[in-house]
Parts: sequence; structure tokens; C-alpha cells
Amino acid sequence: MAPRLCDGGVRAADVSSETRRIPRRSMREDAGMAQLDLTRDVVDLTADLCDIESVSHGEQELADAVEAALRALPQLRVDRDGNTIVARTDLGRAERVVLAGHLDTVPLTDPPNLPTRRIDDLLVGRGTTDMKGGVAVQLALAATVAEPTRDITFVFYDCEEIDEEFNGLRRIVAQHPEWLAADFAVLLEPTNGGIEGGCKGTLRVDIATKGISAHSARPWNGHNAIHDAGPVLDKLAAYQPETVTVDGLDYHEALNAVGISGGIAGNVIPDRCVVTVNYRFAPNKTGQEAYAHVCSLFSGYDVSLGDCADGARPGLDTAAAQSFVTALGLPVTAKEGWTDVARFSALGVPAVNFGPGDPNLAHTDDERCPVQQITDSYDALRRWLTA
Repeated sequence: MAPRLCDGGVRAADVSSETRRIPRRSMREDAGMAQLDLTRDVVDLTADLCDIESVSHGEQELADAVEAALRALPQLRVDRDGNTIVARTDLGRAERVVLAGHLDTVPLTDPPNLPTRRIDDLLVGRGTTDMKGGVAVQLALAATVAEPTRDITFVFYDCEEIDEEFNGLRRIVAQHPEWLAADFAVLLEPTNGGIEGGCKGTLRVDIATKGISAHSARPWNGHNAIHDAGPVLDKLAAYQPETVTVDGLDYHEALNAVGISGGIAGNVIPDRCVVTVNYRFAPNKTGQEAYAHVCSLFSGYDVSLGDCADGARPGLDTAAAQSFVTALGLPVTAKEGWTDVARFSALGVPAVNFGPGDPNLAHTDDERCPVQQITDSYDALRRWLTA
């Protein structure tokens, strides 16, 4: 697929006279393990992280480098599970916060959109937006804030970009929940440098209609299940989703058909049709409540639940969240998608999304991040952690 060109942007494959390579230092000081210098400028550190390729299931080299760099910091206790690294201060502060980000990226393009390039005020390449800018901010803070005013847990996890069963944060929640105990958490996913509170939940259901097979030349001998799906689609088209206010933030719900299947041959009246529906629901509902809502809308139909994930309340009424918002001095909006903040919420830890990069550019061929957002995110979090 040709590289996608966004407004005001550049293609990752473009190289011109205004393009410069980020100078490499302390990346591979020998022929062995990649090494990271956490004292580097945070933008250059972002480029260093991106250039250690870490497509999902291939994070080991980067995880090794992150672990080694963190173990060199005397103020941190470091634990590892697979390719997930957790580092913590233990300074006896009254409050503990989590800064979390994933190490993996989606696959590279062909030709590869690495190594990174600096083009004017943009850092271009795979991972610059999703989400090694955020990971670089975490690492820079770990190295430069030795005496934070609150204890910090840094979480770097694997396999976020693929099926949930492989997600490193999910694994830590299940096997080492004590590693994540905290008063508040920040997930440094790209938010264009804004604060996005909590997240919506999501579920998928299959709504099935049943007919009777027959030869299509004699349809009166059967009953067409695909035709019976018409009222399901009509109901979806007419549905008016709610906007729900939770902790002062407005979450816009959505209910949509995302797939339809039926029929076995061009000369057979279909005896079954399935409409797959995705419901994005506000975090005032549990997954069970959301499923019950969908079932009530399609009463009389066979409605089977596929996957389901609860959302996360932002917890903006907590003291820890309020101090974060005050220190950053930024407006807070609702996270309209689902993110791993929900895993912290399930542990009773309120969480927000905050990080550099435009989420609309995540996974694109011309993935890129404004360097100012990376430095601004670092400065904002440092201000909070030292206030």
C-alpha cells in the first residue's frame, strides 16, 4: 500500500535535503546488546528506541536494553516478567503513581519506515507516535528525577498491539498485581499532548437470524434468513446513542454493525445470517450491563456475546488525579476509545491517558511525532513529579 499522506505531513519514505539523521550515540557500543543512554535529549532517546526494532513478539532486544539502563539507576528496584519491565522507587512517599507504556510496535512497512528521520520539527518513523515518544519520556524521567515528591512505578510492557492474550500488562495484572499497586496511573499513549480521562468499554455481539434452506428457484419452500436481518439493520440505523457524563467528562456511546455473513451458495436460500455489532459504552456501565442493554434492544433475537472489555472511570475526584491535572494545567477530555487504563481501573487505580503524538497517525506508513510534544510531555510530567 502506498504511504498515506496526511495534511501538512510527509511520507516516511521521503528523503530530502531538509532531512537529517538523528546522531547515534551509546546505541551499540559493542557488537552485542543494544545499549541506551538515558541522559540523551528525550527526542534523540525516542529515535534510539524506535531504531531498536520491536514488532510485537520481537521486543526482547529492546526489553534487554531498557532493563540494563534501569538497573544502572541506584534509586530503582527492577523486576522483569518475560519482556515486561517494572521499576520502582521506594522512598516512603505518601503517594505512589504509575507511568506505563508498551514497548512493541505494529510491523514495519515495505520498504521499512526505519531508521527514524528528523524532518524539520517532526520525528518520522515506526513507533514515533505509538508509542516510543511516551516510553522515552518515562525513561528520561527515571534517569533525571531521582528524588520525586511521590513514589513512581515505571511499567514497560510487551505485546500491546496484538491479541489480548499476549498483552504484558494483562499478564502482570494476573500474576503480579502488587507490582501495580498505586494511587494513580498515567498511560503514555499518544493523546496529542492532552489529557484524556478513563476510557469507554467495548463489546461485540453476534445477532443471528434463522431461516430454512431451499433452492433459490423455489424460494417458497424455504425462508430467507438474510432478509430477516433487515429489521436488525433498521434498528441499528435508527438507534440514537447516548452521551453520558462520568466524573465531569462526556463519553459518546456508539452502536454499529461491523460485519454481516450468511449464505452458502448462489442457488441456495440461506438458512442463517449473522450481524456482528460493536457497542462502545460509557464507563458508568459494566460489560454485563452493556450486554444486557444490547439484548434488550434486540429482544427476540439470538444475541451471543463475543469479546467484552469494561471501560475505566477517570477518577478525577481523587486527590492524586486532581494534583496531576493542576500541575499540568491542561484541559481534560474523555478517551473515546478503549485503552489499557481499563486494566488499572480494574485494580482500583484511577488512570488517565497522556502522551506525545497524534493518535490518528498511529500505525500509518508516514507515522511521525512533533518533537515539541515529546519535550513538552517530559517537562509537564517532571513538573508534576517534582512539585
